[in-house]
Amino acid sequence: MSKDNNSASGFRIRAARESDCGTILGFIRELAEFEKLLHEVEATEEMLRKNIFEKHTAEVVLAEIDGTPAGFALFFHNFSTFLGKPGIYLEDLYIKPEFRGKGFGKRLLIYLARLAKDQDCGRFEWAVLNWNEKAISFYKSMGAKPMNDWTVYRLAGKDLDDAAALPL
Repeated sequence: MSKDNNSASGFRIRAARESDCGTILGFIRELAEFEKLLHEVEATEEMLRKNIFEKHTAEVVLAEIDGTPAGFALFFHNFSTFLGKPGIYLEDLYIKPEFRGKGFGKRLLIYLARLAKDQDCGRFEWAVLNWNEKAISFYKSMGAKPMNDWTVYRLAGKDLDDAAALPL
């Protein structure tokens, strides 16, 4: 699949470059502010540079309109043992408020769905905050199904430290 997705409308999706770390961090901070979680953001440009572009633990695509960053999607690969195939997990998708309602979020999802198909992935998954009814409605309109039988669990911070310190 092409790394760029150009169109006559001036909209394009492209793979992020290391020089985009400031833009990516800006989007992360805007998303966190929207979710009322800005106080939880610890990411720095250096952390993004190291983990995305040196360690390759995640990938980012940027949505641009006439060269202006409009949004981003950050994703990584996981693996389904039942399907025996990789999958794509979308960690974050964000479109700046002034660019919403123009189909850019939908185009990012389509781009990632095509990437998943091109890479023979069995799944394309993400999580959404329960209160974000607008996003839930949008995802359902795309054919996404909620996994109501599953609950996400997380170890982070001190809880992660404590779990890692348990004897084997």
